[in-house]
Amino acid sequence: MAMSSSKVRLLSVPRIAQTLCIAHLSSLYQGKIGGIDDWEVTNNEKRTLVLLGRTGNGKSATGNSILGSKEFNSKCSSNGVTTTCELKTTRLDNGLIIDVIDTPGLFDFTGEPDVIGKEIVKCMELAMDGIDAVLLVLSVRTRFSREELAAIQSFQEFFGEKIRDYMIIVFTGGDELDETLGDYLGKDCPEPLKETIKLCDERFVLFDNRTKDPKKKEDQLNKLLSLVTLVLQKNNEVPYTNELFKKLKALKAKGELNEPLKMSYEEHCIKLTENFTSLLKEITNILFEQWAIERADRIAEKQKAEAACAKSVDEMRDLREQFEHLQSDSRKGGCHIL
Repeated sequence: MAMSSSKVRLLSVPRIAQTLCIAHLSSLYQGKIGGIDDWEVTNNEKRTLVLLGRTGNGKSATGNSILGSKEFNSKCSSNGVTTTCELKTTRLDNGLIIDVIDTPGLFDFTGEPDVIGKEIVKCMELAMDGIDAVLLVLSVRTRFSREELAAIQSFQEFFGEKIRDYMIIVFTGGDELDETLGDYLGKDCPEPLKETIKLCDERFVLFDNRTKDPKKKEDQLNKLLSLVTLVLQKNNEVPYTNELFKKLKALKAKGELNEPLKMSYEEHCIKLTENFTSLLKEITNILFEQWAIERADRIAEKQKAEAACAKSVDEMRDLREQFEHLQSDSRKGGCHIL
């Protein structure tokens, strides 16, 4: 698949789902809660970071490096260790509080849609005050795949175009890289990865999650936090949120004071999960259909190339036989001097 010329498109299905989710939330307010106050952002020196990436890329290990201790369960596994969204918190020496949300393989299309849908809602609940940065975790140990690009585009479709202004790429596997990250990216960098780096406005950092060197740990964390600061400056110090986040937060706040509304909040989460699950199934079906078509096209192109190669071999064989025949005739006729 030539990703540069055949970009994965998810049509308009996710937009419909967002509209349905917001409409469902709005219905819960009518006659129950009243209007929603304008979204307020307070600078309490706290950063909320969400880890996103394919299973096995090192999300949990990266979260532990940021927190400075082993808070998330992390080990080498192709099946993934994290099974549900988790939030862990640390306070740096300068007083800055960092909330890190570790996620299972959201949007990597390896899990069941109903489970992923539930985890998306849980992630939204954990990050109700907004997201300061989305850390897209990629590994230098594995080649960037078209599925990862599709996952990023799906995430963007779910949460809107604005979410990319908050995205930072964290490359893991720094312990195995024998060159600079710049050299690594400049050498045979696949087009989908170039698109992703451009999408994130060239915000990326290399992490070595196995290092024991305190200086190296501090340096890579400082580089990441400097990128988070750039993200905040770009977005006028306002964390990412959208209508779903706002209404979910307002509904939960009211529910804490009122038991019937608490039930409405829980019912809403179930409904929202159902909406996301349905949407994920549609997205997965669309992607699989696209990949099936692209695979068929690749097979057809390969067969065409093989046929052309076979034809060329046949033509070369015919020419060789003709040449050998002429040589044979020449030897039989001999050389005559008059």
